[in-house]
Amino acid sequence: MKYAVVIPTYNEAHNLPSLVDAILNLPQNFYLFIIDDNSPDGSGEIAEQLAKSIPGRLTVLHRPAKLGLGSAYRLGFAHALEWGAHAIAQMDADFSHPPEKLDELAQALHGCDVAMGSRYVPGGAVDRHWPLWRKGLSAFGNWYARTILGIPIRDVTGGFRLWRREALLAIPFQQGNSQGYVFQVEMAYLAYRLGFAIREIPFYFADRQEGKSKMSLRIQLEAAYKVWQIRFAYSSLRSTR
Repeated sequence: MKYAVVIPTYNEAHNLPSLVDAILNLPQNFYLFIIDDNSPDGSGEIAEQLAKSIPGRLTVLHRPAKLGLGSAYRLGFAHALEWGAHAIAQMDADFSHPPEKLDELAQALHGCDVAMGSRYVPGGAVDRHWPLWRKGLSAFGNWYARTILGIPIRDVTGGFRLWRREALLAIPFQQGNSQGYVFQVEMAYLAYRLGFAIREIPFYFADRQEGKSKMSLRIQLEAAYKVWQIRFAYSSLRSTR
């Protein structure tokens, strides 16, 4: 199988070299698509240097400004599909998603259509150093989204996933306009409504060691009302499987 990993970046210069090295040293041969939003810290230039040092393993897609996580993933998914990937992973660039878990997601994909890294199934956890308010906000966000949408996925807001090509081709991901982590909610809901088999794989979500979190109040507020929009926008969607 041809595996691809889509990684959006914005100010991830400190993390990129070690992350790319970790992924390329995995048993599976993962091809990388890095989507950089004109990072002021030079992440895009570092990605280009990495691409030159490992020809045939990495493509860098440059965007003129910070245009949002959702649109970055849509662009990356489209390029990975055009490249011919049989399975496409998505992950953050800050090591909150452990690269060594990609192999476990790949193994899980033999029995499902979407393998999702999950903080909220037995064996999964969030950073032990998170304050209680942050743990509570994350847990509430997941409960809120899955309750409104009526889906059994425990980590519906997570962004560490591996998709079968057939699933992404069937999901109308290019039609959405969600940004932030609500994009993850939208994709999970679409996969569920279309009847794709989903399996959650536990992992430990570690807080970033370098750089600054991209989470903001605007993104959280967007997610709160966008969940309702997602529910009504796809209420008539039915599985054909």
